[in-house]
Amino acid sequence: MPKTYEEINEKIRKGEVVVVNAEEMIDIVEEKGVEKASREVDVVTTGTFSPMCSSGAFLNFGHAKPRIRAQKAWLNGVNAYAGIAAVDLYIGATELPEDDPLNRIFPGEFRYGGGHVIEDLVSGRDVHLKAISYGTDCYPRKELDTWICLADLNEAVLMNPRNSYQNYNCAVNLSGKTIYTYMGTLKSNLSNATYATASQLSPLMNDPLYRTIGIGTRIFLGGGTGYVVWNGTQHNPTEERTEKGIPRGGAGTLAVMGDLKQMNDDWLRGASFRGYGATLSVGIGIPVPILNEEMARFTAVKDEDIVTQVIDYSNKYPNLEGGSLGEVNYRDLKSGEIEVQGNKIPTAPLSSYSKALEISNILKEWIQKGDFLMSKPVQLLPSADSGVSFKSLKERPV
Repeated sequence: MPKTYEEINEKIRKGEVVVVNAEEMIDIVEEKGVEKASREVDVVTTGTFSPMCSSGAFLNFGHAKPRIRAQKAWLNGVNAYAGIAAVDLYIGATELPEDDPLNRIFPGEFRYGGGHVIEDLVSGRDVHLKAISYGTDCYPRKELDTWICLADLNEAVLMNPRNSYQNYNCAVNLSGKTIYTYMGTLKSNLSNATYATASQLSPLMNDPLYRTIGIGTRIFLGGGTGYVVWNGTQHNPTEERTEKGIPRGGAGTLAVMGDLKQMNDDWLRGASFRGYGATLSVGIGIPVPILNEEMARFTAVKDEDIVTQVIDYSNKYPNLEGGSLGEVNYRDLKSGEIEVQGNKIPTAPLSSYSKALEISNILKEWIQKGDFLMSKPVQLLPSADSGVSFKSLKERPV
C-alpha cells in the first residue's frame, strides 16, 4: 500500500520511522526486492558536498546613527550588491575584491571571494563592512566603516539560485596546453578528467523525475535547515534520459534558502579555482520519502546506472559547440581511470563523496531523533511532462 507524508511523519514523532541512507538502500533493495523494501523503509536520505557557484547570502546589517542608505558596499573588500534597500546587501559566492589581480598574472590565484566571506561569517569571525552613499534627507550618512559578525546581523539568509545539479559533465582538455576552468585544472592532450557529483548519493539522482522534491521541501542546508524555494536557474528536465529515468547530462537544479545563523563552516566553505575564480562549497541533504514502489526503485540507483558526457573544455564548451567525446558511468569515474578516444586517463572528483555520505547520515540521525519531519511540497519541480515550456541553453544572437 502507498504511504502518505502524514503517515511517515507520525512514525517520526513516535520514533518508529525506518530511515536509511541512499547507499544502504541499494543493498536493501538487492536483498529484499523493491516491493518489500518499499514497505519496510520510510525515508531515504541523500547528500552532496561540492562547489556551487550560483550561491550567496542576503544580509541586513542594521541602521547606524545617523542612518545610511548604502549605495555601494564591501565586505572584507569584496563587492556586495547594495541596490536592494537601505541596509540590505547580497554577497555572491563568486564576487571578488576590487583590487584582486584577477588573471592579469595568469593563472590567477583568486585566494579570496564572496564564498570566503560567507565562510568567515558562519565561522564566527568579524568581517569588515564599508558602505558609501550620496546622502538623502532621511538617510544623511555618506560613509560607514565598521566591523560586523553573524550574531550582530538582523537577518542573514543563504539564498542560492542554482544548486545540487542533477548530473554534470566530465571535463577533459583536447588542446596542447593546460587550461584552467571551474572544473579545475585540465592538463593538455587528454591527460586528466574531472567530474562533479555525488552520484548514487546525489539528491536529484534519487528522485530523478521530481516526484517528491519541489517548492517547500525541507532539506539539510549548510549544516542547518533550509528549503527548496523554486526550481534552480537553468533547470532543464527535458535532458535525454536512460531507461531508469536518469538524465545523461546536466538536467534539474534547485533554488534553496535557509537561515545562515544555523549553519557552520563544516558545510559552507570558500573555495578558489586557479585561473578561474572563487566560489562556495555547499553541503545539501534531501530526504526522499518512500511513498511507493517507484520511489524505492529510484532510491536504489547505483553508480553504474548513472552516466554522463565527456566534454572538451578547451574548445567545444567555451565556444558553445555541441558534441560529446563519449559517455561514461560513475562507477568507472570513481575507479580513478576512464578511457577516452583510446586513451586511459586518470579521473578526479570536485565533489566529496565522503562528505556527502556524512551529510546523509546526519540527516538520518535528525529524522530518527524526531527533529526533522517530511514536508510535502506545495508544488513539485517542473518535469518534462508538466506542460511548462523550457528553453535550452542555445547560442544567443549578438
